[in-house]
Amino acid sequence: MATESSADSGRAGRRAEISSAQHLKIAKGLEACDNGDFDALAVLACGEHGLVSDEVRSRAWPFLLGCGNATVLEDPAEKLPDWRSLPEHRDEHQVKLDVDRSFIYYPRGQSTKELDRRKVELSDLITEVLRRYPFLCYFQGYHDICQVLLLVLGKDESVAPVARLSILRIRDFMLPSLAPALSHLRLLPSILYAVDAKLCDHLSQTQPFFALAATLTLYAHDIQEYGDIARLFDVLLAREATFSVYLFAQVVLQRKEELLEIPPDEPEMLHSVLCKLPKPLNLEGLISKTIALIKDHPPESLKSWRQISPRSVLKTARYPAEAAAATLGDGEVLFRKQNEQLRRDELRQRALRQLWVYRRPAGSVALAVLVGVISWWMRKNGGPGGLFGLDSFIYPLYKRLQVFWP
Repeated sequence: MATESSADSGRAGRRAEISSAQHLKIAKGLEACDNGDFDALAVLACGEHGLVSDEVRSRAWPFLLGCGNATVLEDPAEKLPDWRSLPEHRDEHQVKLDVDRSFIYYPRGQSTKELDRRKVELSDLITEVLRRYPFLCYFQGYHDICQVLLLVLGKDESVAPVARLSILRIRDFMLPSLAPALSHLRLLPSILYAVDAKLCDHLSQTQPFFALAATLTLYAHDIQEYGDIARLFDVLLAREATFSVYLFAQVVLQRKEELLEIPPDEPEMLHSVLCKLPKPLNLEGLISKTIALIKDHPPESLKSWRQISPRSVLKTARYPAEAAAATLGDGEVLFRKQNEQLRRDELRQRALRQLWVYRRPAGSVALAVLVGVISWWMRKNGGPGGLFGLDSFIYPLYKRLQVFWP
């Protein structure tokens, strides 16, 4: 559990300001944890002020991620080897570089010695998860996510939740390629189009990469207040994996007037504006509107949803309770299948590049085959005959297709 020193120096003062309604919500949150009531806890996490306190979060977050779930069979900690005895992970050098840059905004009011201790704890947390699950690939920004869980849960209780989050909720970001993470951004234009076609058209020349840093780090890289990021994690852990993308879409929708003032043929300017979250963020209003946005335009209604891999966390964590019931072994199987698909996609892209180099001879052969198939089909099905027979039909078709396939 996070201690007083783990948050801002003003937390003790704010605790005294908690309303009676919030005290009641804390009691309900603890009761839901005691009863193992996932749905009740998710409702509380998504409601106003989320889970309110780290006292509740320290129990609720591991539960929402499936730690201690009776249906989840994991190896007991006492049966695991000491992580320090495990082989070094290939990304540990980058981990050290990023951890050295951690704890910039929070916790506040701590001495250099205290911050150095926290950096050691963060490094140990990330390194242990990577060594125990060496198939995972570290990405820059992962330390921002782990930092939040470390502050709330404490160093001794963070490993299992971080491992489950990594393998079952943000697995797409921990593959060898960035492609699965970028596929999440395909949903953004579809969401915007469903709500505001004019705004979507205005942004059509701007690639949605502006949302990558925020969604990749679950906003932990961009939000600078400890209370705000802890509150946002309440809902991110309680909701489906698509929530972070919808949240960014809602941010864009709320900036419509500002964005329409920038010419659409200045994508660099639009990107510069969009990649920074507005301040103040009005987090409670943003969360409630995002929940409504998903309800009105669920992922299954989006055209781009069909392009998302069935093994992506966007689909395997579509229903949070099911993701919480999955095992780490389930997640590893999905990881390996995704990785294999990435290899096949890479080979296909390489083959297409080769075809493009030799596109004229290859195109001519393929076009001749296509025309031959059409000719055979027309004969079989009684196609045009007489004066307007096969030759008079196929030859003009062949010439037209050559325009598109030289």
